[in-house]
Amino acid sequence: MTFANPLYLYLLLLLIPVIAWYIWKQKGAQASLQVSATQAFDKLPVTYKSYLRHFRFFLRLLVLICVIVALARPQSSSSWQNSTTEGIDIILALDVSTSMWAQDFKPDRLEAAKDVAAAFINGRRNDNIGLVEFAAEGFTLCPMTTDHVILLNQLKNVQCGVLEDGTAIGVGLATAINRIKDGQAKSKTIILLTDGSNNRGQVSPATAAEIAATYGIRVYTIGVGTRGMAPYPARTPYGTIVTQQVEVDIDENTLKQIAATTGGEYFRATDENALEKVFEEIDKLEKTKMSVKEFSKKEEEYLVWALAAFILLCFEILLRNTVLKNIP
Repeated sequence: MTFANPLYLYLLLLLIPVIAWYIWKQKGAQASLQVSATQAFDKLPVTYKSYLRHFRFFLRLLVLICVIVALARPQSSSSWQNSTTEGIDIILALDVSTSMWAQDFKPDRLEAAKDVAAAFINGRRNDNIGLVEFAAEGFTLCPMTTDHVILLNQLKNVQCGVLEDGTAIGVGLATAINRIKDGQAKSKTIILLTDGSNNRGQVSPATAAEIAATYGIRVYTIGVGTRGMAPYPARTPYGTIVTQQVEVDIDENTLKQIAATTGGEYFRATDENALEKVFEEIDKLEKTKMSVKEFSKKEEEYLVWALAAFILLCFEILLRNTVLKNIP
């Protein structure tokens, strides 16, 4: 136990003159009566009030002590300690092209990917994680942060149709590299999720992969989509939505090449369960121990003492006005 204002504890010395004054006052307050003999008073009963006649003063002393201790602001002791934890730098790069509206995942590919990514983030408490979205262009929604509440709020806002449509895998990867390359962790990882083939952008996926390898960044690529045909909500010229069957076109060779170049792995997720297993597998692969110095925060304890002073004061007032109002 430590005190934020220890000088207030010197006020406890005031108890000495207070106690001395009370003793002196009690001696001066004794009434005298001259009688010829005291035998008649020997058998008079001694009431409990006689035993408690100093109890009110004792309660007041306790109230004063509690108030002084509360003013000194007692705090739980703080300490530094070295410990080992696990944490890396991660960027999630999500494809937000309109093909992610396909409904071979429920409710669609993008929403399923967001749910699984959120669960992944919640399980990586010690990691710096950022979020990049890409379509025909790349955009950083959230730089790397350990404040995962902010990150998850940004993830909820991810939607298709905001960026120019198309699939620029190279640009998305390059945007993620730009965000993670200066990270402080020794291990840097990009998780790139897409459901299509590279058809836009001025940076080729192979070039972006070579850049990532230069910075020692490992890239895990995930191809999202069933095999064959997938239901897709399309808008008719009349404004109504109809479900059409569209061909699933994922450039797996490119995604495998990116993973191989950077020392990562390629995964294919054909449904929600498979996607969850992919993120679980990445979670197992990407664990890096690092030594950190932890600090236990100070906890204020004055409220307990202040509350005790209030309760004791109320108890003293109650006794003064009830059972101890008159002491024979």
